[in-house]
Amino acid sequence: MKGLLQVTVRVIGAGLAGCEAAWQLAQRGIKTELYEMKPNKKTPAHSTDLFAELVCSNSFKAARVNSAAGLLKEEMRRLGSLLMECADENSVPAGGALAVDRKLFSQAVTERIRSHENITVIEKELDDIPSDGLNVIATGPLTSEKLAENIKKRFGGALSFFDAAAPIVTAESVDMTSAFFASRYGKGDGDDYINCPMNKEEYELFHSELVAAERTLLHGVDAANPKVYEGCMPIEVMAQRGSDTIRFGPMKPVGLTDPRTGHRPWAVLQLRKENSDGTMYNLVGFQTNLRFGEQKRVFGLIPALKNAEFVRYGVMHRNTFINSPKILTNTFSVRDNPDLFFAGQITGVEGYMESGASGLLAGINAAKRYLGEEPFVLPGYTMIGALAGYISDETVENFQPMGANIGILPPLGEKIRDKQLKAQAHADRSLFYFENEIVY
Repeated sequence: MKGLLQVTVRVIGAGLAGCEAAWQLAQRGIKTELYEMKPNKKTPAHSTDLFAELVCSNSFKAARVNSAAGLLKEEMRRLGSLLMECADENSVPAGGALAVDRKLFSQAVTERIRSHENITVIEKELDDIPSDGLNVIATGPLTSEKLAENIKKRFGGALSFFDAAAPIVTAESVDMTSAFFASRYGKGDGDDYINCPMNKEEYELFHSELVAAERTLLHGVDAANPKVYEGCMPIEVMAQRGSDTIRFGPMKPVGLTDPRTGHRPWAVLQLRKENSDGTMYNLVGFQTNLRFGEQKRVFGLIPALKNAEFVRYGVMHRNTFINSPKILTNTFSVRDNPDLFFAGQITGVEGYMESGASGLLAGINAAKRYLGEEPFVLPGYTMIGALAGYISDETVENFQPMGANIGILPPLGEKIRDKQLKAQAHADRSLFYFENEIVY
């Protein structure tokens, strides 16, 4: 394909992966068409016309490099990530996590994409895989029905699961006589989270009402038995697993002391800033499929939320992803068509920045393909390389979405028992590559 400047280069979808892929192509001087069906059409989970819209949480997970999520983000920075640049510029306090003001973040990505001289935004829905040119499909977990059906026809079917988003409340409606500011173990600035404590009696009432609450009906062929991704499990589904399951999960009280009692609470709901002004907070780990009225009633049983004003209720929606191990290579190109790439959650990577990282790698390799250069393959001991290896591993039979985690990295040369020291060793190995060996 080298030198064929008449070849059309398209990125389909202006979510996290699509924006990152388009940026990587454009930064390498390649004229790129970015197709986005908004504002003409939106998915059930989207509410704005902005690119890279965050629909679940506003957190990009741990910031520290000696963690899987932190290492992934640092690798992206080293590769010139647009998303990381915008995230770092629009971060909000979140203890040891990197969280962003979701509106300012998406605005920043949108402005950079629309103003790039090599990117032409085309506000149009594509309902089939283009038959010409070089294409990156980054239509996300909510790929429109027509395109999803054509992808299924082309690749022999697709897998699906259900995803859920957490509610958001106004800061002024939280009863601070029943809540307190703090981060677990004193991390961050000390006021990164609003903590909503509960005693045993309050928690047990909340739990019983939560598991019995009325849920929104799902529709479609999977409604009777939906597959729910563990990383975004609805709080009411998690609560069904046992009376203490959520108390050892999203409502764990460890590392927190209620200043009113001087003791650790029985259970705690944490609220995290949604925007830089701190006027909105989301319910951390409270993805849900309860009916809107039930969300207000049940979550209002938490003392600090008894008068909470909900800016957005939680929603649940279907996510679709292809059987990537049988379809893609570790460059995110299709095995039998090197001019076609997939990126984002449709490939089975799970998480905001995981999606962005796949778009980054797909964009770089689409550019390599266009320029007639050898593909760029990251070693498996880097986090991005490990994710690329996982989604393209032909030996994987029961393929399920995968986020960044230390477990997908190859073993170290030495045994290290301490988890943080082990994670640091993995980070050191990866970053040595980026500092000393990378060629792309």
